[in-house]
Amino acid sequence: MTDNMDREPMLEMFIFETYQLIDQLEQALLSFEKGAGFEASINEIFRIMHTIKGSAAMMLFDNISTLAHSMEDLFFYLREERPENVEPSKIIDIVFEGVDFIKAETAKIESGLEPDGNSEQLKEKALEYLQHLKNSNPSSDNAKYEAKKEGTKESHENVEQKYYISSSKNTQKLMTNKYEAIIFFEDGCEMENIRAFSVVHDLESVAEIISYVPEDVMENSDSVQTIRDKGFKVVFKTDLGLDEVKDRLYHTVLLKDLQVFLTDDDLEGFEFIENKEIDVEQKEAQSNTEKKNIVLDDINEEQIKDFDKKSESGKASLENVKEQLKTVGKQSVISVNIAKLDLLMDLVGELVISGAMVTQNPDLKGLTLNNFSKAARQLNKITGELQDIVMSIRMVPLSMTFQKMNRIVRDMSKKLDKSVELEIIGEETEVDKNIIERITDPLIHLIRNSIDHGIERSDERLEKGKNPTGKLVLEARNAGGEVWIIVKDDGKGLNREKILERARVNGLIHKPEAELTDREIYSFIFLPGFSTKENVTEFSGRGVGMDIVTKNIEMVGGSVQIDSIPGEGTTFLIKFPLTLAIIDGMIIAVGCNKYTIPTIAILESFRVKNEAVIEDENGNEMIMVRGECYPVVRLHRRFGIDTEVTDFNEGIMIMLESEGKRRCIFADELLGEQQVVVKALPKYIKKVNAIAGCTLLGDGDISLILDIDDIIQ
Repeated sequence: MTDNMDREPMLEMFIFETYQLIDQLEQALLSFEKGAGFEASINEIFRIMHTIKGSAAMMLFDNISTLAHSMEDLFFYLREERPENVEPSKIIDIVFEGVDFIKAETAKIESGLEPDGNSEQLKEKALEYLQHLKNSNPSSDNAKYEAKKEGTKESHENVEQKYYISSSKNTQKLMTNKYEAIIFFEDGCEMENIRAFSVVHDLESVAEIISYVPEDVMENSDSVQTIRDKGFKVVFKTDLGLDEVKDRLYHTVLLKDLQVFLTDDDLEGFEFIENKEIDVEQKEAQSNTEKKNIVLDDINEEQIKDFDKKSESGKASLENVKEQLKTVGKQSVISVNIAKLDLLMDLVGELVISGAMVTQNPDLKGLTLNNFSKAARQLNKITGELQDIVMSIRMVPLSMTFQKMNRIVRDMSKKLDKSVELEIIGEETEVDKNIIERITDPLIHLIRNSIDHGIERSDERLEKGKNPTGKLVLEARNAGGEVWIIVKDDGKGLNREKILERARVNGLIHKPEAELTDREIYSFIFLPGFSTKENVTEFSGRGVGMDIVTKNIEMVGGSVQIDSIPGEGTTFLIKFPLTLAIIDGMIIAVGCNKYTIPTIAILESFRVKNEAVIEDENGNEMIMVRGECYPVVRLHRRFGIDTEVTDFNEGIMIMLESEGKRRCIFADELLGEQQVVVKALPKYIKKVNAIAGCTLLGDGDISLILDIDDIIQ
């Protein structure tokens, strides 16, 4: 199936939208378990399962579609019958197993493999529980439920026939309402013909399709432009009411505008509406022969009634309703392959370098070129704006990553028999897409560590006078040019002595223990192979996991630190830059070499005049600045560079700060501030202490970027 080149765009759309639906489904399941918006959660889960079933069936992924169908049947029963004695936790466990299966199969499809997993056992589990609900809730309405379910079932035998629409005589009797819908998709969503076909495919399960325009949505590539210009029009009959049709069509993925008409059979003379503006008109029919023409909008009956109540006259006009609800609009969103954004970012980086090479060309030194200077300023302005826009395109909120942690907390709490509440703060904080991919695993490990090692069981917490439910806080915030992510629990905290003892056994201590700070001792847990757990469990004890935290965070130029108070809890603080591509840097000279310091780390720079310079017996130098003493690092000594500037009074001192610590570095001179494009060191060069990467300067020279954390630590 995946060899068929004609189906590649459909396959791409299926993978993208299935992952999106799975994320939505997990959140809906967690809401369902908590009982928040019980009925709304059931409707949402039913809708998502129905969509996954339909799209998987259309792509002939039968193991996914049949499993989704069984889950859909379960939630259809819950929605229609509202049975008593429902065990949300039991249902959630069943559906989560199904979600994990669908996720694994979709990952296979994404990797170009055949989705060959067997879903029969999971399907049987769902059907068994459905039967259990029916047996424990005997009702005269069960026959009515079966009739309703039959009305929504779709035969899989017709899936392979793209346009063959079948409906039995019994079903045709139910198709009493005739509708015409005109659908407009989001600008730039691409593959509008495939999306239109998906709409038809979805409606087949509940309606008799009479016609749709364009008719050749799959065969004719020109149909894409027709749908973009005039929308996709479909005429169908169904027994569903207006609100049900409206609700079903509004769940179309990447829907921009929708027009739905309830009509009689005589549609002769009906003109295609090209206006994308959605109107709302509701007219009571004067007679059976009068044509009913109702256009549905985002505004539902409840909203209109609400405005009616608030209106001074007790009756708000539809024009007023529309005017007041104009602010509720949909944002156009376009899906772009991340590889294209990476390439665009690289090109912008090259543009920044090229701009610097033009404006800082050594041949221009000493020349007075007013017009050139004016043009250069304009070039820098446009380049800067372009860079900001490209970087903003790459920025995505942490909300999706944070929300995934709800599932981790839920599963671990259940397996470890602990009661844990997760609080999420600042999920709207945005970071670079590449950084999000790197921090997901560290966050998972930190969450697991907090629940497994930190938070106690409910009985233990009660003995200590704590709330039986543990509190886990996941917070994100912007701090200058950095993003901070905080993982905090109110558990028992880290055992300093136990960590120190295990560090001694593993030979990890390389300086007198009396000189070790609590933070340095706690940081041992991030080393490979380190674990204080005596027994290996499903979640911990192997000494792997926490080292992944530091490894992944360092790969995005970040750092992690730990604070812990025995009996009160532990806090992990992750810091990383907003973006990795382009930074503001200060260029300094040391001998014949040039180095770049991220300006965010610079507190001040100054010439040494009256400041006292102190040297201890080990040759370590310190300088007194406004009554405070700071260590000094001579860069020419650190990197073994020959330079004539060795006297503090001749060079420049630069005070840096990182993680609350300050240090002064000594260089020959400051060359100026410049935006630089961060380039990784070549793979054949091993990691060099105090070097974070390199960049190309405007004059063509290569400058190494200093790793401030390494220098200070």
